[in-house]
Amino acid sequence: MIREELVPVEVPQGFNVIIGQAHFIKTVEDLYEALATSFPGIKFGLAFCESSGKALVRHDGNDEESVRLAVDAALRIGAGHSFVIYLRGSYPINVLDRVREVREVACVYAATGNPLKVVVADDGEGRGILGVIDGVRPRGVEGDADKEERHRLLREIGYKR
Repeated sequence: MIREELVPVEVPQGFNVIIGQAHFIKTVEDLYEALATSFPGIKFGLAFCESSGKALVRHDGNDEESVRLAVDAALRIGAGHSFVIYLRGSYPINVLDRVREVREVACVYAATGNPLKVVVADDGEGRGILGVIDGVRPRGVEGDADKEERHRLLREIGYKR
């Protein structure tokens, strides 16, 4: 019998989270290197759920709070070979290409600063991620003022000229 569970993932103000699937114990070190070399001063923590052997949550990072958040989320998700990355003060857009280039990474489920829930299946022996719920449902369609606000925001944070 498979049981489904909705696992909320905390995303505090100033943080972003990336959740994905990989396939090998060296994922932790390879993700660390990819993140650490993505740009100067990046702050991050990561955790990886080993799915065989000792079946530990492996972790690393250069920011204690980010590591703590990643380990906590990984333990609650508990899906084999899943990983959780927390970024402090930066956006996933800055590192997603580097994360995807890691040879062990099979997919990325979410990259967000929004409230996040992970849909997990549990068969009593193992757990797997079915998908994610990222943020809230749409409340309408953007109008001209909303477009102007979007354009202004992207220029304020430096992503558009």
